[in-house]
Amino acid sequence: MKARQVLVAAALALAAGAALAQPAIIFELGGKNDKSFGEAAWRGAEAWKRETGKPYLEFEIANAPQREQAARRFAERGASPIVGVGFPQASAIDKVARDFPQLRFAIIDMVVDLPNVQSFVYREHEGAFLVGMLAALASKTGTVGFVGGQDIPLVRKVLCGYEQGARFARPGVKFTSAMTGTTNAAWTDPARGAELAKTQIAQGADVMFAAAGTTGLGVLQAAKDGGIYGIGVDVNQNHLHPGTMLTSMLKRVDLAVLQAFRGVQPGVTVLGLKEGALDYALDEHNAKLITPDMKRRVDAAKAEIIAGRLKVIDSTVTGQCR
Repeated sequence: MKARQVLVAAALALAAGAALAQPAIIFELGGKNDKSFGEAAWRGAEAWKRETGKPYLEFEIANAPQREQAARRFAERGASPIVGVGFPQASAIDKVARDFPQLRFAIIDMVVDLPNVQSFVYREHEGAFLVGMLAALASKTGTVGFVGGQDIPLVRKVLCGYEQGARFARPGVKFTSAMTGTTNAAWTDPARGAELAKTQIAQGADVMFAAAGTTGLGVLQAAKDGGIYGIGVDVNQNHLHPGTMLTSMLKRVDLAVLQAFRGVQPGVTVLGLKEGALDYALDEHNAKLITPDMKRRVDAAKAEIIAGRLKVIDSTVTGQCR
């Protein structure tokens, strides 16, 4: 049996080499048109396609079992690298990467410690710090809100960075926050996001930061309907509701996908402000909302964080936010 597996692996490796191994990407629930995390990943794949003129393979999962099924199907076809978009795919990537050691894999937002896997993780708390500053500076009530997707350490890290930035800009600021749920379904429930946002608006929040995938679309709609500011996440969502979108926290997932497609470098790759992988969005849709003084203060803090002189707490490391 082992001899047969070796022969099959060798045959796949030969086939992959002969075909110059087509890369593949597996999108999470919500897909590549979620106007958030998935779309950012798709943009990276498309950038590689424009850069090389070559096609890539893709799959949008509809349920949990498809994570491993898709990864295994691509591996059997000799695709390499195979990129899993999002932490829920870590288990699938781990299993399939072990079974196909001759192929390369990548995972975003989780670490898979294998010699043929590149793990991309972000210092999201740094980007959240910047939009937290803007939220506090723009708030008229002195209360800012937050709706997260699944209640996991990564989302808590974003909330922690947001709170730190708000307090840095305005020490007396108050917070309201909520997580949408404890399962992966928390990322794809715009109606629930809108409900949570309306509750916080009733509590006085006049700026809402949504870090919740497609659930966040409901949050941003509720912010517009409530006459307050919204803050988007992952991609620039300012265009969704021009005039009420204060900004968006950019998380350049496209950079991770592009780097992986160019060639996986096994190990852990950490991306943050210094690497240009995080930022806040400023464009024609929100230029009138960000005053010169707000921009000056946030850009100064950004420079200090990059230089290492301003430390932003990573709650996944410290276990606390203060």
